[in-house]
Amino acid sequence: MLKAPCLRDDANMNELIAWLPAELASLPRYVVALAIGLLMGLERERNPAAKAGLRTFALTALLGVLAAHLATELGEMWLIAVGLLLVGAMMIAAYLRAPPQPDGDPGTTTVAALMLCYGLGVLVWNNEIQLAVMLGIAATMLLYFKPELRGISQHMSRRDLLSVLQFAVLALIVLPLLPNRDYGPYGALNPHQIWWMVVLIAGVGLAGYAALRLVGQQRGAVMLGLLGGLVSSTATTLSFSRHARASRDMLPVAVIVIVLANLVVLVRLGVLAAVLAPEVLAQLLPLLLGGLVAGGLGAAYGVRRLQPQGELPALAMSNPTELRTALGFGLMYGVVLLAAAWLSDWLGNSGLYAVALVSGLTDVDAITLSTLRLHNLDTLTIGVAVNVITLAVLANLAFKSALTLAIGGWPMARHAIAGMGAMGLGLVVTWAIIRGFSA
Repeated sequence: MLKAPCLRDDANMNELIAWLPAELASLPRYVVALAIGLLMGLERERNPAAKAGLRTFALTALLGVLAAHLATELGEMWLIAVGLLLVGAMMIAAYLRAPPQPDGDPGTTTVAALMLCYGLGVLVWNNEIQLAVMLGIAATMLLYFKPELRGISQHMSRRDLLSVLQFAVLALIVLPLLPNRDYGPYGALNPHQIWWMVVLIAGVGLAGYAALRLVGQQRGAVMLGLLGGLVSSTATTLSFSRHARASRDMLPVAVIVIVLANLVVLVRLGVLAAVLAPEVLAQLLPLLLGGLVAGGLGAAYGVRRLQPQGELPALAMSNPTELRTALGFGLMYGVVLLAAAWLSDWLGNSGLYAVALVSGLTDVDAITLSTLRLHNLDTLTIGVAVNVITLAVLANLAFKSALTLAIGGWPMARHAIAGMGAMGLGLVVTWAIIRGFSA
């Protein structure tokens, strides 16, 4: 009698098997594999050109479990490889015998999907059930969204592809090579952690850049402001201040885009805190919400009163994953981190607040990440970390207000400063209320 292999880490499966007779102990694995095969086969059944459908995929998944089952019991692991080769050969032969498809599709996608389905069956037998199910769903989505994926690839420019490749280099080649050790004074400099922050910020920027490319830049001032802030609020503020200076007709659009782009900064800070230091987010979130509510009301009033109309200008954005940009941010982050640790030790909290005011003028991400890093090193309390981030945001808003005034002129700047001022006022009022309750 064949026996199921020992289950390693699936408590639910163990409980289910405990209720089954010994002869049926392997049945749950076959059921899971069958479900995966039916899911993938259901999608392929929709494609008339596919030589494998619902039944073929279901049977192939069962074959994968059976091959792994027999290989385990007999100690002949080569049976798994033989099964995979037979599945691939069967599908290739089916397509070779069939006439060419009118659309020129050679059927390689279905062949690859069927072989993957077999492999997922093998995974199920080896107790990687959750992984197999996730991969099965992901594969089905890839098969189903073929038109959308093809449309995205056809609309990608050389620069877009370069951005993706550069991000892959930053995240998958450079990051794993860096040592995960603390160096320098106060143990503040960790190459792996510093570059991980670079990857995180570059990833956020790339997501915004991709969204901007996908939806286009002619979808309205609100959309452009939100996506522009996700890529770079400073670049968005600078670009639309220039547009407002060049054309007074662009003033309403510029104000809305600038205010919304800076509102997104608060959302970005919340996401960074949630990823890196969730315990800080609990105290930081009320302040961010206060700024968002006040700034959002100001933006809504501006949209209603200014009524931006007309064709939007192109928003010039640099590649967020360019190596020079990444190195520049990594250097800035390391310097701010070291300065914050040194001044915090020398002057206490006042020194750290000075760093927040100075570094927050041009970039709020670096001081935020540095503060969260120091908190994780038990150098800063949560209250001090929240105060530092708040000061950095206020300094950044002040800098951008001055930027709109210097570049866009007073007619535009007074509206933009009002929106960003409402945001800052929301932060300060919420901070004061929290301090009042905690006193």
